[in-house]
Amino acid sequence: MIIRKRLAAGACALLAALAAGTAPANAADEPSKNSPKVELVLDVSGSMRARDVDGQSRMAAAQQAFNEVIDAVPDDVRLGIRTLGANYPGDDKELGCKDSKQLYPVGPVNRTEAKAAVATLRPTGWTPIGYALRGADADLDVGGGTRRIVLITDGEDSCGQPDPCDVARELAAKGTHLTVDTLGLAHDDKTREQLSCIAEATGGTYTTVRHTKELSGRIKQLVRRAADPVETPKATQGAAECAKAPELGVGIYTDRSAFGQHRWYRVKVTPGQELRTSVSVGADRAVDPDYGVLVRAVDDSGRELVRGTDAGSGRTDVMSAGLRYPIAEGKKDEDKQARTVCLEVSHSFSAPASVKRDPGLPVELAVDLVDAPDDPSDLAAFGLGRGWVLLAVLVVTGLIAGLLWGWLSRWRVSVWRTN
Repeated sequence: MIIRKRLAAGACALLAALAAGTAPANAADEPSKNSPKVELVLDVSGSMRARDVDGQSRMAAAQQAFNEVIDAVPDDVRLGIRTLGANYPGDDKELGCKDSKQLYPVGPVNRTEAKAAVATLRPTGWTPIGYALRGADADLDVGGGTRRIVLITDGEDSCGQPDPCDVARELAAKGTHLTVDTLGLAHDDKTREQLSCIAEATGGTYTTVRHTKELSGRIKQLVRRAADPVETPKATQGAAECAKAPELGVGIYTDRSAFGQHRWYRVKVTPGQELRTSVSVGADRAVDPDYGVLVRAVDDSGRELVRGTDAGSGRTDVMSAGLRYPIAEGKKDEDKQARTVCLEVSHSFSAPASVKRDPGLPVELAVDLVDAPDDPSDLAAFGLGRGWVLLAVLVVTGLIAGLLWGWLSRWRVSVWRTN
């Protein structure tokens, strides 16, 4: 009896040890709440029946590519699938333009369930891209981590409202760092223009695909890119004047700037440091051919310290400018206190009256503080970019040049009279 009890106790202890050993392993396999999130948005409208992708229909090519992507999803990525035009086959535009549903929820991938869900899809209805993008944004709004939408479609939006480009700008303006990449199975100019607009508004990419391998390979690449993100920019909002501007530290920041608007930011710089900053303004809509970007550093009294500018003409996607401003290390205690440097960012982009103004153009501001050079050989170190120093240099230079010219003139006149 005692032996049986000991055997039973030993068996229970063994089972408990196995459970304790396996539970953490399973938990480790689960993606955390801060894992990157990706949602694939697939067009299942009636036009996906066309058989022009490697001898099969666009729908069959997309399903095959999705199966390969599902097999290759990294363990730390949470994946979801949303469809548009998959359920309503009728002619009622109001119903057809709201036909977008989440097929598979964003989370750890059960490959069997995800593939089974994709296998049920049949080309059906309309193409409400703008409505689907809003739905995908809501699907990804769970926990932390990076957020990416991959849109696969064979045509432009067939609903018109909401306009997909306007929706993309709206999502980008929210400051949640959502990236939308677009893949086009059709090759007409209107589709290319619309999908490019959606991608550019959110910092994503547009790709035209003609073969199944290209489609699966590109989606895999985008999913892997979500798993290895670059530094995530922080959303900020510049002010109309320096006194009310937000104080920024080292990092990358995003904002929006309307046409003709000046945005102000503040940075604390300690003597012995050099401020390095760059600003990029993206043209995410049709703009006029002439443009420029300005970033300038000003002290708290309004005196300009240094500026960086760039300008151009013709088509562009982004315009950038930058500056450097070192502060020499002070010897007295009062010279060692941090100073406030105000950064003014402005641009001269303009657009035809038909182009929407809101939200403003996307702005990305990078701020870095490094050790100032020991030997201030940089002209900005002793303030050549400051107004009064530049004026003094010009006055002295003009005085010396005038004296030399007067002396040479008198010498020539004396020689002429002698001769």
